[in-house]
Amino acid sequence: MQSIHTTLAPAAIGPYSQALCVGELVFVSGQIPVDPANGSIPDGVEAQAEQVFRNLAAILRAAGTDIRNTVKTTLFIRNMADFAAVNAVYARHFSEPYPARSCVEVSKLPRDVLVECEAIAAMAD
Repeated sequence: MQSIHTTLAPAAIGPYSQALCVGELVFVSGQIPVDPANGSIPDGVEAQAEQVFRNLAAILRAAGTDIRNTVKTTLFIRNMADFAAVNAVYARHFSEPYPARSCVEVSKLPRDVLVECEAIAAMAD
């Protein structure tokens, strides 16, 4: 098991790793839309989703794989009415065959953000 850390994604805000490599899989902790350069959070669900997927991609690159190798994601959104907007951003970052996915509405997320995503990816071939 190997812990993954990159400064190109937000540091963990608790006792957990950004990601762990276990065998041929990478398990990425939930990413929120924090800009790792300055700690800011963009306004609006679409901009937040963009930052979430940039953070996710940075961690996967640090692990030696790529967002294209994602096999499963779990999306957490504050308002299911934002599903279509988040889905549109998601479709720009993932391609067919799309990862398996769950999406759930939650009452609150860290730092009062609107979206969070965790992922499992395969190591690059």
